[in-house]
Amino acid sequence: MTTTEETPWLKKMRAILKGAEPPPIAKLIGFELVDVGPGSAIFTLVGDPSRHANPMGTMHGGVLVDLGDAAMGFAMASTLGEGESFTTVELKANYFKPVWTARLRAEARMVKRSRSLGYIECDIVDEEKALVCKLGSTCMVLRGEAAAGR
Repeated sequence: MTTTEETPWLKKMRAILKGAEPPPIAKLIGFELVDVGPGSAIFTLVGDPSRHANPMGTMHGGVLVDLGDAAMGFAMASTLGEGESFTTVELKANYFKPVWTARLRAEARMVKRSRSLGYIECDIVDEEKALVCKLGSTCMVLRGEAAAGR
């Protein structure tokens, strides 16, 4: 497990902050990385009913999960060493209020990291800092052949 400022993944993610190409899912859904550090990441998303609404007119819960999953994934990846990758083995979301057009902020932080697992939590809040959604994720560190090509 690596926790220094200079992990290979952290360098890649900081390059996105400086203008490097973000992951395709970020462009598809419209979220943006605004900060990343060892074991933490922040993404934002402006809710757009023409892109993000479910049949009831509120933001689709899956969009909130994608936003939080991106933040938690970056927080997890920032702790990986050379030749390591990870996969999510569990993801949970609790929804607290509907969203239509809010500017959302997903703040993820590593709660516990061991050699083989990481547990990350993420709060998604609106402009008034009201909690919209809380997520938790367990990730498994991959090494060697399991990490190849990921």
